[in-house]
Amino acid sequence: MVKVLRSGNPPWPAAAARRWLADAGIAAVVTGVSLAGCYAAASWHPHSPPMNAVGWLLVIAGGAALIVRRRYPAAVLGVTLAAALVSVPVGHARLPWLPVIVAFFAAARARRRSAMTASLVIGYLVEVWPPWLIGSRGHTPVTSALTLLCGLLVLLSVAELMRAAAQRRLAVQRIREQELLRLASEERMRMARDLHDVVAHNISVINVQANTALHLADRQPERAQQALATINDVSRQALAELRSVLGVLRADGDAAPRAPAPGLGELDTLVANMAAAGLKVELETEGSPAPLPASVDLAAYRIIQEALTNSARHSGAARAVVRVRYRGSEVEIEVEDEGTTGPRPSRPAGSGSGIAGMTDRAQALGGRLTAGPRPGGGFRVTALLPVSGGDR
Repeated sequence: MVKVLRSGNPPWPAAAARRWLADAGIAAVVTGVSLAGCYAAASWHPHSPPMNAVGWLLVIAGGAALIVRRRYPAAVLGVTLAAALVSVPVGHARLPWLPVIVAFFAAARARRRSAMTASLVIGYLVEVWPPWLIGSRGHTPVTSALTLLCGLLVLLSVAELMRAAAQRRLAVQRIREQELLRLASEERMRMARDLHDVVAHNISVINVQANTALHLADRQPERAQQALATINDVSRQALAELRSVLGVLRADGDAAPRAPAPGLGELDTLVANMAAAGLKVELETEGSPAPLPASVDLAAYRIIQEALTNSARHSGAARAVVRVRYRGSEVEIEVEDEGTTGPRPSRPAGSGSGIAGMTDRAQALGGRLTAGPRPGGGFRVTALLPVSGGDR
């Protein structure tokens, strides 16, 4: 059974605060690692110019920009790249590329391919500038240029793989959400069929008994009182079934449905109700009755209930026969009445979902249902339900 949960507005302020704190923590860690790397690099190269205040500020600025990388991924990538490129010649910084790498992956996650490509091209050209003098004396060696190019290509490949993985996760999540929506839709359809069956059957019985009470109130008050008692019993049963059907809509923590879902074990009560409505029903069982899955048991009961309700309302029959045949892997249901020969009277507008609903119930379990006039008069409904249908 699928329950569609509805909750209030999500706590956006709290979620935004947690996200901001996480981004600020990542930016602080990246900035600290970059500063430590620059200091270590300066210590390993004592003959190189020491980092000045501008270099330190540029490294800090590049790391601090990561706080807003989720909201402005392309802009943050540009800021971190500019800070890295400027800090080397102006501030004498060393190893300022970690913020650029983090911003690059953030841009990849946000699918900013243009910004990613531009940052790689700009970074590579600045490092090997002028590119036409690669390998010349006093310029970038060929091996260094090729190593840098391979490194950037690896970085791009890893970012694309991470982006593809994120898209796959998003696709799987969407598929799961669509599956939940489909199951919820099927649950609503099942509830609609249950409501139709409960209301149509019990209202038909109540209507017949109310007419009986009206006609016999003066002449035979005892029978009128008996009809009113039947109305009371049937209406109470209808309310209990309606509570059971609508129980899936209750909020969490509410009481459970008061009555279990009906099944073939309640056919005697159904037969008694139909007798009260003026339709005599004979119940025949073939084979060894066996416990059925809950969905199959409910579908079998509802099909019989709807078929008998149709007989009472539309056929003018006084007698009907219900046959339940247990055949191991399947159960067959047959409902026949001796109503008028030929097509049944047209139903009122909006009430034509009886046979369609029974067919849907059978097909939902992998079974089938046929309904139509009998050769000798009357109407027959036959349904074949697989016992394993409830496990699907």
